[in-house]
Amino acid sequence: MPEEITTSVEALEAEAEKILAEAKTKADEIILSAKEEAKKILSSQLPLDGVKTECEKIVSQAKAEADKKIKDSEKKAAEINVNADKKVKEITKLVVNIVKGKS
Repeated sequence: MPEEITTSVEALEAEAEKILAEAKTKADEIILSAKEEAKKILSSQLPLDGVKTECEKIVSQAKAEADKKIKDSEKKAAEINVNADKKVKEITKLVVNIVKGKS
């Protein structure tokens, strides 16, 4: 039974790490895309004032979206950890009751 608890907790932690990694990867992709778009805009023959403003806007939006995705993933990971802690406590209590002979 303790092995099942450990396996469940490890699975939850692995899922949380996977979610965070996906969010970070997506954030990196968004930032890279924004940088590429900014390079395209800067290399064009447009007046630079408007281009810089647009570039800053795109980069700002990309960073905001990336930050939001990371925060959402961290929140979900925290929830998974809290649920894992609750489950471990419940299972531990059950095991103690079984050992003591209580149902």
